[in-house]
Amino acid sequence: MIFPGLFSEPVTRDQARDLARDELEKPIYHRERPSFLDKMIDQIREWFDKLTPDGVKRPGGGGGDFTLLILVVLFVLLAVAVVWWMRGRGNTKAAGAALLDDVPSSATDHRSAAAAFAAEGRFAEAIRERLRAIARDLEERAILDPRPGRTARELAHETLRAMPVDLSEGVGVFDDVWYGDRPGTPEGYALLVALDEEVRAARPRPLERVP
Repeated sequence: MIFPGLFSEPVTRDQARDLARDELEKPIYHRERPSFLDKMIDQIREWFDKLTPDGVKRPGGGGGDFTLLILVVLFVLLAVAVVWWMRGRGNTKAAGAALLDDVPSSATDHRSAAAAFAAEGRFAEAIRERLRAIARDLEERAILDPRPGRTARELAHETLRAMPVDLSEGVGVFDDVWYGDRPGTPEGYALLVALDEEVRAARPRPLERVP
């Protein structure tokens, strides 16, 4: 095989293949080839078409703009759901906010306030006051040392060390309501009431003897 004017010697099969490949890789031959983004959009459009019920018309005749809009909306909803879920237990405010303030109070005061809030349907406040009642009760019984800066999570940790009562679930409800922007519920309040009663009935763990 000879290319006139280019080679004075015959071109081998391998040389011809390389020349053809180099020629076809020039941009002029690829102007009509779809880009990677175009291929992705086509695949997403096909996926969305399969999910769309028959007979449902889409704006613009089913173009890529509508599909892209749907994907953006779904992504935003997913991001909002993730942020809403992560707020609460993972919130840094929940880890550092004190449960009790410096105002003198008793466990009975907090229980009365919790019952009043619950009667009004204000279960977020009722949950907070019932957890405060637990903290005050433990301090009044000298099971925990009085400490105004104690957080709800610290309360759960120290209580579990002092007696066989796990407050972590109740603290989780408290964090979700006050730091995760979730509504208080009768079920959440009932959980705190049950934990309060369990704490009042439990006996402290015996002190470890020092050898």
